[in-house]
Amino acid sequence: MPEIVKALPGLPDFHQIRRLPPYVFEPIKKKAAELKAKGVDVVDLSMGNPDLPLPAHVMDKLIETVRKPRSNRYSASRGIPGLRKAFAGYYQRRFGVRLDPDREVVATLGSKEGFANLAHAISAPGDVILAPNPSYPIHAYGFIMAGATIRHIRALSAEEYLSGLGRAVRYSTPAPIAMILCYPSNPTAETVDLDFYKEAVAFARAHGLYILSDIAYSEIWFDNPPPSILEIDGAKDIAVEVNTLSKSWSMAGLRVGCAVGNERLIAALARVKSYLDYGAYTPIQVAAAAALNGPQEHVDEVRDIYRARRDTLVDAFGRAGWSIPVPKASMFAWAPIPEAWREAGSMAFCQKLLEAAGVAVSPGVGFGEYGEGFVRFALVENEHRIRQAARAVKKFLSDKVS
Repeated sequence: MPEIVKALPGLPDFHQIRRLPPYVFEPIKKKAAELKAKGVDVVDLSMGNPDLPLPAHVMDKLIETVRKPRSNRYSASRGIPGLRKAFAGYYQRRFGVRLDPDREVVATLGSKEGFANLAHAISAPGDVILAPNPSYPIHAYGFIMAGATIRHIRALSAEEYLSGLGRAVRYSTPAPIAMILCYPSNPTAETVDLDFYKEAVAFARAHGLYILSDIAYSEIWFDNPPPSILEIDGAKDIAVEVNTLSKSWSMAGLRVGCAVGNERLIAALARVKSYLDYGAYTPIQVAAAAALNGPQEHVDEVRDIYRARRDTLVDAFGRAGWSIPVPKASMFAWAPIPEAWREAGSMAFCQKLLEAAGVAVSPGVGFGEYGEGFVRFALVENEHRIRQAARAVKKFLSDKVS
């Protein structure tokens, strides 16, 4: 039926689909799949899809709960009480932030779903949202799908984004209702400190803005632990933060995260979710609570693995002739395109790199117009495979020069 409908002449495109470009990963993902089908060994560093196993105690709890017949019933769209309490406990231990599990915490189907439904909950067609660019696509397109208007602010550094907010507010009509933060940043791996958040909260309060903060990579850090905006006095009056177990606890496919903070925003998200879902499968929520409440050695091990991969990437690609800035956090590295390929643009460069060298990375332009000229590496292959990619890249770059 879809093919028949698509073929009929004269039918308009769906309004929502017209507003959405192809997803950032799709062109490279499709080409990589085609090459793999032909037997090409592709080193895929394009998508932040963790390759590490679940912690053993989390797997045990998941299996134990699956075996209970009552676990197959509908769950709770806000999240089961035990999971909401576990998220509150994590925030207390990690950030010193007290949260009411019943009023200030909602469990989500990963941070992406939480962010998108929060956008639908708080915005209306015509509302203006201040968003960093480049940034993870859902930060802008969650609001675009809700009918809001995005005011993009160049954000190749945290300082650049913060300094651009004032001009954006002055020249936005109507006045913006919210601003988006994401640190550690996806894709740039930028980090911030509490002084940054103090300035952001002061700015938002002065201009009547809500803040939506994404800290999905809060536990993948290599220098200093990233803070939460909710550590700032008064932040809960205006801010909500989304987080996830996807990366730090290797639970990406289980789709479990949270939104925490301002009671009014959390209530709005909870109402929207009550119409859309019954929450994640109960055994997944129970396993997530076990991850948060149980031993944390796994998180330390994950961090060490990503640190080793980061160091290997920077060293091996540097030797290959491609200088990669050292990321301070996240499972990504953000790098300028090699000079010889700069004029080609990030999408064309990534496609050629994949075809000629069998190495997949994400084009910077997929994260916004100000991402042009850069690519993003995901640290989702082991050190041996990263070195293999570097050897292929070295030949690829030398062929271009010659």
